[in-house]
Amino acid sequence: MQPNSTKPGKTSRAAPKSTGAVVSRAPGQVRIIGGQWKRTRLDVATQPGLRPTPDRVRETVFNWLGQDLTGWRCLDAFAGSGALGFEAASRGAAEVRLVERDPALVRSLQAVQTRLAAATVQVVRGDGMLALKQCDRSSQDLVFLDPPFDSTLFEAALQLAAGAVRPDGHIYLEAPNAWTDAALAPMGLQLHRYLHAGAVHAHLLRRVLLPHGTA
Repeated sequence: MQPNSTKPGKTSRAAPKSTGAVVSRAPGQVRIIGGQWKRTRLDVATQPGLRPTPDRVRETVFNWLGQDLTGWRCLDAFAGSGALGFEAASRGAAEVRLVERDPALVRSLQAVQTRLAAATVQVVRGDGMLALKQCDRSSQDLVFLDPPFDSTLFEAALQLAAGAVRPDGHIYLEAPNAWTDAALAPMGLQLHRYLHAGAVHAHLLRRVLLPHGTA
């Protein structure tokens, strides 16, 4: 089940529903916050439902994670602008897989990959849920989950990500409302950090580590 926010004074707003159509307006931009490509600006196509993670939210998230992601394996299952994945690669991640189903966004991601000569970044046109299903168990250090806000994918995506991430790894979840430990526990996850900024509820999750001897 997808919970409502239980934070006092916190409200959520649904993002506009996506029609899937590309709008031919001038692209916006986001910037990479840290690492080898620090301050590099990335063009973002203006498209219904596309919400690049704001710079200040990404800065907070990567402060939570630590500045150095050297050697990490990362999967961004709903890549969109690619801001999260390119940020991880900029900070030393050894493997970053960006999965996006929209062909125009895939072309944009590939253009950024080429411009940055981002050898550790793999852009894949495909379905994020299928990519999560096909991940080897405990193979990822970090999984980014930012499904469309008007979708019903959150619970299923979390369940799959919980299997894909290693026991001491992380899941970053961006959602239109807050997820509590009570809602996350059945999936073997717990809330590690939380931020509410405008319409965005940003969560850093960890797998629950079972006591030794527990199945």
